[in-house]
Amino acid sequence: MSATRIAVIGGGPRGMMVLERLAARLSEHPGPLDVRLFLVDAVEPGAGQVYRTDQPDWFLMNTVAGQCSAYSGEPDGGPARAGAGPSFGEWWESVGDYPGPDSYAPRGQYGRYLRAVLTAVEESLPSGVRLRCVKERVEDIARVDGRYRIALSGGEQLDVDRVVLTTGHSRNRLTGREDGLADFARQHPELRYIQGESAADMPLDAIAPGSGVGVIGLGLSFYDVMAALTIGRGGRFTSREDGTLVYRPSGEEPVIVAGSRSGMPLPARGRNQKPPRYSYRPVLFTPERVRAQQPRGQLDFLRHLFPWLMAEIELVYYGTALRRAFGGEVAQRFGAQVERAAEAGVPPVEAIAGRLGLRDVPPVDLDALARPFAHRTFTGPGDFERALREEIEQDLRYAAEGNVDAPLKAALDVMRDTRWVIRDLVDFSGLTGRSQREDFLGWYVPRASFLAAGPPRERLQQVLALIDQGLLRIVGPRTRFDAGPEGGCFVVSSPQVPGSAVQVRTLVDARIPEPDLRRDLSPLSARLRESGAWTSYVNDSDGARYDTGGVAVTRSPYHPVDRDSGVDEGMYVLGIPTEHTRWFMQVGSSRPGMWSDFVHDADAIAAHALRPVARAGVPRARTPELVGPGAETAGERSPEVKAG
Repeated sequence: MSATRIAVIGGGPRGMMVLERLAARLSEHPGPLDVRLFLVDAVEPGAGQVYRTDQPDWFLMNTVAGQCSAYSGEPDGGPARAGAGPSFGEWWESVGDYPGPDSYAPRGQYGRYLRAVLTAVEESLPSGVRLRCVKERVEDIARVDGRYRIALSGGEQLDVDRVVLTTGHSRNRLTGREDGLADFARQHPELRYIQGESAADMPLDAIAPGSGVGVIGLGLSFYDVMAALTIGRGGRFTSREDGTLVYRPSGEEPVIVAGSRSGMPLPARGRNQKPPRYSYRPVLFTPERVRAQQPRGQLDFLRHLFPWLMAEIELVYYGTALRRAFGGEVAQRFGAQVERAAEAGVPPVEAIAGRLGLRDVPPVDLDALARPFAHRTFTGPGDFERALREEIEQDLRYAAEGNVDAPLKAALDVMRDTRWVIRDLVDFSGLTGRSQREDFLGWYVPRASFLAAGPPRERLQQVLALIDQGLLRIVGPRTRFDAGPEGGCFVVSSPQVPGSAVQVRTLVDARIPEPDLRRDLSPLSARLRESGAWTSYVNDSDGARYDTGGVAVTRSPYHPVDRDSGVDEGMYVLGIPTEHTRWFMQVGSSRPGMWSDFVHDADAIAAHALRPVARAGVPRARTPELVGPGAETAGERSPEVKAG
C-alpha cells in the first residue's frame, strides 16, 4: 500500500500546531507506519511570514513570553518532542539572554522558537514517518485521480491525500477610499501610497529622512511602523531617572504624522501579574447563562451577550476596586452577592458594589474609553496635544499598577479572557446577520480590539518621547487622509482640531487588512475561489443576508464548502482565511500545558487526516487541561454552512 501523504500549507504557528499534533498522534501508533508529511511556506517553514527569523528585533509581540507555547504538552523529563516540550519562555531561558516571563519578545525570537519546535518534532518522528519542508509558494490545488495535486511556484507538483491550509494574512484588492488614495499616488510620481500589511514587509526604507509621512491607524501596526522609522533608522530611546524616555535621533528619521478615528494610540497592556498557566474562569458570562435567555435560534449581540459580558467586566472592575479599598474579605462578599443576584438574571453589579461602600469609582464605559476625544473640540494642535498627553500618561499609570491590581486594566483583560465564550456563541451564524454585521463586528469588535489588545507600556512611553522631539505628530480624532486639492501631496487633518492639516508625500496604511476571500489577491486563494472550491460564508438565516468574506467551512474539522454546497472532506481550512465564519482566528499560540481552541482545532484536523492510519491502531490522544469549552471530536458535528 502506498504511503499516506499529508501537506500543511502555511508554516506559521497554526500550521506548526497541526504538524505537532500529527506527529504526536503518529508517535502513539503501535505498528509500522508509512507516512509522508509536507510543511509548505513561501517565506520560512516553521516560522511563517509574521514570525520570520530574519526580521529586526524592534518588531515586538504583544503577549508576554511566559504565556506562549507551541507544544500541546509540557516537558515531562524526556527530550523535547511533539506533545511534550518547553514553553517559549522556558526555551528562551535555555538559550540565554532571557529578560523574564513578563517580557515582550521580538517576533523574530518567537520565530526562532518555532524553528526549534520544528527541529524537535522532525527529530522525534517515529520510524516510517518522514517530513519534508518546502520553501515555495503554492499556486494551485486541484483534484487529480482521487488525490490533491499541489502546484508549487518552482514548477514542482506534490500529490497528497490530505491538505491542510493554515495560510495567514494576504493582500486585498483595494476598494473605496484606499483605492482612491492609491490611484492618486499613481497619478503623481512624487507621491507614494504603501498598502497595509506586516510592517516588516513594507518598503519603509524608501521614505526619505526629514520628509513627512502620514500613517493611517494607531493600532498595533502603527507601533511597528513607528519603531521601523525611528529605532530602525539608528535612533535610540534612553531612560530618565523618573522612568520616562528620551529619544536620541540619528538624523535619518522622517516626521510621522499619524491619526485614526479615536485619535488615541492603542492603550498599553497592564504590567503582567498573572502566572504563565493562569486562566480566568468567567463567573457570569458563560454560554449556559446566555443560552438560557434564548435556548433556540440566533442571538442578538446587544440583547443577549453584551449585558452578561459587561456584568463580567464590572465584576472584576468593582471587585478589584473593593479589594483595594476594603480588603479581600469585602471583595469576596461582593462576588458572592453578585453570583446570588445572577440567579434571577443579569445582576446590578455596580449597585451591589455601592451597597458595600464603594464610592467615587467611575463606571466602565467602553465608548468613552475607546473614543476619549469623541465629544471634544480643541482650539488647535497644541490644545489637542496636551489632552493627548494627559490620556497617555493616565493610561501608563494604570498599566504600571498591573493587570491584577489596577481595576481598569484587570477588567479589560476580561475581554481577552472570555474570547472563547464569544466564539462559542457567535461562530457559524450564532448571531443574526444584522447583529453580527452591525452590533458585533461594527461596534463591539473595534472597541475590544482597541481596549484589550494593546502593546507593551514602553511603546506608549516612546510615543511621548517622539512627540517631545517633534518627530511624531498625532493630528486628532476622526483623522482624514485626503488627496491634496492641487495634487503633489496628501493632506492629513482632524475636523475637531483647527489648524491640524499637514501635507505629506507618503501615506502608509498601518492597518492589517481584514481577511476577505472576495478581495484576496493571493494566487492560491484566487484560484480556489474561481474554481468554486472555496466560497464566502453567508449569514442569511434572519432574512438580512450578510456575506462575511470568510471561507465557508464546516464545523470541526473545518472542511471547505464548495459552490454547490458540497463538503471536501480531504481538505481543511484553519485560521485567518475563515475569519468572520468564525471569530478571532489571529491567535498564534496557546498557554503552556493548556488546550485552548488553538490546540483543539489542530488536533481535530490531525485526527481526521490520520483516519486511514488510525484504522491500523492509532490510540486516542491524551488531552491536558481544557481552557474554554474545547473543540468537539473531529467529525462529530454535521456541516452547518451557507455558501455564497
